Amino acid sequence: MDVVLEVFDTFVFDRLYAVLLPASSISVTRDTFNYAATSTVSSMREMPTALNHASQFLQLDPSPFAYMSAWSRDNIWRQLLSLYLITWLFGAFVYFIFASLSYFLVFDHATFTHPKYLKNQVRLEIAQTLKSLPVMAVLTVPFFVAEVKGYAKLYDAPAEAPFALYNLLQIPFFILFTDFFVYWIHRGLHHPRLYKTLHKPHHKWIMPTPFASHAFHPMDGWAQSVPYHVFPFLFPLQKFAYIFLFVTINIWTIAIHDGEYVSNSPIINGAACHTMHHLYFNYNYGQFTTLWDRLGGSYRAPNIELFSRESKMSKSEWERQSAEMEVVQKSVEGDDDRDYGAEMRKISKKIQ
Repeated sequence: MDVVLEVFDTFVFDRLYAVLLPASSISVTRDTFNYAATSTVSSMREMPTALNHASQFLQLDPSPFAYMSAWSRDNIWRQLLSLYLITWLFGAFVYFIFASLSYFLVFDHATFTHPKYLKNQVRLEIAQTLKSLPVMAVLTVPFFVAEVKGYAKLYDAPAEAPFALYNLLQIPFFILFTDFFVYWIHRGLHHPRLYKTLHKPHHKWIMPTPFASHAFHPMDGWAQSVPYHVFPFLFPLQKFAYIFLFVTINIWTIAIHDGEYVSNSPIINGAACHTMHHLYFNYNYGQFTTLWDRLGGSYRAPNIELFSRESKMSKSEWERQSAEMEVVQKSVEGDDDRDYGAEMRKISKKIQ
């Protein structure tokens, strides 16, 4: 995250901290301003701190504001606050942009008439997400600060990899590692002692929309993200690959909630597999692949009807889904306290 932090420092936070927490002991004259604007960091002998770039591939010249705050860029309290704001607000930005694109361009709005679609569901999904993101950010920031402080095994140049081929292998290795641990964490969250408190808020959405992707209890969302943050402390990971994976994971999380069943792959745990999980609770805990579900005995192949729009949106298929879902839901949760809305139930009866 040091690369991301440097970008935000350069374009946002340097000026913000200079205004809110000015350095009273440093007087910056007009000449210093002009000099700083045209000089490299290493040549600024009069400045209090030399700024090191996070990557040799992205070198942004700092503005004079970088030296005008009582909190320098390497101040841990500044880093904590900055990374918190980035994690929370940038996370919300990615969520709204990609969930909205998926909702308007991919998601089938006929799902609104499914008998298990909730009253005001999209609004409820967004509300749950907006409540959870700030808390998840608090829990996540310590990982990012530790990375910025150099405790992770993130590397910059490809030549710094353990061996040349590792630059290619790191991504599938990351996926296999995190998929394994997310599987077990997710499965553990279905334990009766944890489910109703931590994981049930995400299972409120039987027929999720893309906006349900981040609609978790904050401890649930954070727990399932831990493997992604632990990986670079255990294994080398290139900095830009890490940023790519961070964004891609969030997009993938949205994609598996979009209800568009493109792939009936026996390997990829896509939207169809994840729909089985939301409908029937105790199957398909994996994030990316079906591997660990198959080995763990929790894999359920998607209903073949899901791969034809006519059959997946048919009244008979919905009735079959609902009948089985109600049996499983009763055994897992007891009484169903969801509000499906009387009007939606009336509309669903008209679906042919």
